Amino acid sequence: MNDVTTIRPIALRHRDYYATRPAVSFAVRVASGRTFEVGPGDPRFTFVARDRRGEEALASLDQFRVAVAYLEGWLDVEGDLVSALAMRGFFRDFHPLVWLGKFAPSLLGAGAADDRRTISSHYDRESEFFLTFLDRRHRCYTQGSFAHDDEPLEDAMTRKLDLALASLDLPADARVLEVGGGWGAFLEHAGRRGVEVTALTLAAESERFLTGLVARQDLPVTVVRQHFHEYRSERRFDAVVNMGVTEHLPDYGRSLRRYAELLEPGGRVYLDAFAMRSRHRISTFMTRLVYPGRSTPLLLHRYLAHVARSPLRLVELHDERHNYFLTCREWARRLDAARDEVVERWGPALHRRFRLFLWASALGFDSGLLQAYRWTLELPADHR
Repeated sequence: MNDVTTIRPIALRHRDYYATRPAVSFAVRVASGRTFEVGPGDPRFTFVARDRRGEEALASLDQFRVAVAYLEGWLDVEGDLVSALAMRGFFRDFHPLVWLGKFAPSLLGAGAADDRRTISSHYDRESEFFLTFLDRRHRCYTQGSFAHDDEPLEDAMTRKLDLALASLDLPADARVLEVGGGWGAFLEHAGRRGVEVTALTLAAESERFLTGLVARQDLPVTVVRQHFHEYRSERRFDAVVNMGVTEHLPDYGRSLRRYAELLEPGGRVYLDAFAMRSRHRISTFMTRLVYPGRSTPLLLHRYLAHVARSPLRLVELHDERHNYFLTCREWARRLDAARDEVVERWGPALHRRFRLFLWASALGFDSGLLQAYRWTLELPADHR
């Protein structure tokens, strides 16, 4: 593949794509070492093709191929990675077979089994990897609640957990079901205050981590490795907590029915999730390499329509987009700072995958492509 063959489709796409919008200037360094500048101004960053595979990925103008080339080390970005990620629309992302595969398990009745594979593919790696970038106080894998943009992530997470507890309005000796225990942020915070928590998880590594945490701190917590839709309890709960798992439970009506079945009358559900206006705007990179399977962002308008048809009522709803931007930005910064450790222990491909995921997420929330919400539902006290 000669240099002109690589550069020509990129230059033509730049001319057409930026004909009606402010142009982004960048450079491309091909495997021969030659550098080409694309656009009228000073380059903000440089795509560096390490070999022929990197050149072919760039020339394809295919977003997913470019991402894979970056993960494999065939292609690199020097300079401002966020500006490069902001060019998402410059590269095409049309992969209809990916979408067919994403929702086929639901159509074939294999939803729970597919959820286990999805959760395992993302979470079943050493917990120590995630701890390189999560907050060090709570290890919380959803957004914090920031008092100001420069507040430490740890303090923002403590405030978020306090807000969650306050929203539940728990009675004394409360029993709470947590859907998705993660690395113990909520169950530890609540358990230290005497709340009895049953934490569900699908990831074997999460179960191992949580079981050890509960034993070391002698918390009033039971860890159960079981799908939310398959879990059964002889007693109802005073509250349910779902931090960041709604995205993995796309059948809203079914989930809302389960909450109602598991709650005592007057009980509440705390939830938070990232959202989009349309499922079709999710990138193939996210669908294939970050959260494969049925996982999808919250579609708030559809969700609220299901709430209106359920026994539950909406108590409060808050916009969390800026909080999620600040959280993802700090996670990405911490992952960058831990690069040498991550590459040495888990390899460059995993570091690059999560670096791309976290910085792209921060950009998505900052630009408004992604939204985020926290909300509380209540089962009326007179419900039977």
